Amino acid sequence: MADSPDLTVTLSGDLKDFVLSETNNGSYANADEYVRDLIRRRREASEHWSFEETKAELQRAFSAPRERYSTVTAADIFASYKPE
Repeated sequence: MADSPDLTVTLSGDLKDFVLSETNNGSYANADEYVRDLIRRRREASEHWSFEETKAELQRAFSAPRERYSTVTAADIFASYKPE
């Protein structure tokens, strides 16, 4: 990804007060550090849930009764593919 200018976010009211309280209590050195940490945590949570959803879908598939399985070839899969 090409370098782009810094991103500026404006907070006011309760949100600004909350971020300032988080930085003033020593949890974070400054608001930038706090926001970066929030973004990292959100990204990790998103990746975790995506993994968990995939894992759950695979568990459902592998626990299906054997009679629900069918044999397909790569050619079958390619033939059924319809690009949008």
